[in-house]
Amino acid sequence: MEFGHFEQIFPRPGETAAERYSQLWRELELCDRIGFDYAFASIHHLSHLRPPATVFCTMAAERTKNLRIGPMGYTVALHDPLRIVEEVAVLDNVTGGRLEVGLTTGVTRDEFRVYSADWDNRSPRTAEALELLVHAFTRERLPVVSEKSVPVADALEAFDFEGRFQGYEEVRISVDPIQKPHPPFWLVSLSPDNLAMSLKYGADTAYLFFRPRAEANERLRPWIQQWLEHGHGRDPRIMYETLVYVDETDAQAIDKGRDLILSSMHEIYGGALGGGGTALAEVLEKAGDPGQAEIRRHMFDYEYLIDKSLVFVGSPVTVAEKLGEAARQGLFNVFAGEFNVGHIGEEDLMRSIRLFGETVIPALKDLDPVGELTGGHGVDGRQ
Repeated sequence: MEFGHFEQIFPRPGETAAERYSQLWRELELCDRIGFDYAFASIHHLSHLRPPATVFCTMAAERTKNLRIGPMGYTVALHDPLRIVEEVAVLDNVTGGRLEVGLTTGVTRDEFRVYSADWDNRSPRTAEALELLVHAFTRERLPVVSEKSVPVADALEAFDFEGRFQGYEEVRISVDPIQKPHPPFWLVSLSPDNLAMSLKYGADTAYLFFRPRAEANERLRPWIQQWLEHGHGRDPRIMYETLVYVDETDAQAIDKGRDLILSSMHEIYGGALGGGGTALAEVLEKAGDPGQAEIRRHMFDYEYLIDKSLVFVGSPVTVAEKLGEAARQGLFNVFAGEFNVGHIGEEDLMRSIRLFGETVIPALKDLDPVGELTGGHGVDGRQ
């Protein structure tokens, strides 16, 4: 398994945005030292303190040496996708080839309203952007010839692209990514259409704790087999994201974690971004999604969240045990933990991250639920 630090970056009383960002960089510095693999940030607009992808990736790269860094992810329909292509090329250089690129269809109608974006076509627009990204970075390389007809360098030739929503002619990108042919892509969705697109272009996938792990397992098992048949040369990365609080003992963690977890549920997942609990549950029920509806209905029930391991709260040993069981149940090989929960103080926050990095990660590093199905190709193509 691999492990990431996931950040929502919401404000707290008496704290400036500058102070909150400074704390984030300190979190990532600690994660970088103790064995985390990734630093991911939620990239929403007009809510909380979430920085643009360029700011997050640039500052995270400046403050770390080992973490792979990425937005998780670009809400594609809010952008001209060619802008994403340009940013990806530049950010891969800024991060020294450590960039991971997440794409999402979007979950917040208010963002689409303010940006005058196309809510109804958000999924096909996201698929088209992934196609554009792959096309832009895998086109033929041509020699650049000097005035004396001597090749002086290789350059990506200009490209055309014609999609359902966007078309471009004679596009020349001045910056080439370090990673070849391009940084890894993630398409954050378990919808059948998006899983099919992930298969086609070799994009990894992810889901949040609102999707029941048993349902995810049913969707992912055939998808993993199809991934192998597509010949991508490595196992897919499947990421699961939820909230975490680790303390010295179970009693300390569960007692202190109650207010931390529930305030996050109310302020992030229950507000304008998350769409609430019972009200959204009724919508999901009518849409034929009873599993997510059930979790939404109980999202403010702390005992339910703990009992179902929808959040991970406890001692390092307990969290490692429950997370390992969840990974097998939900078929994920990457875990992204949201550690800065509620109105947590920095001492408790850093202790939680440190206990997770020093005890939980080593305990689960060799666990590979996906590899158990595939024979263990590894996420980077090595056996």
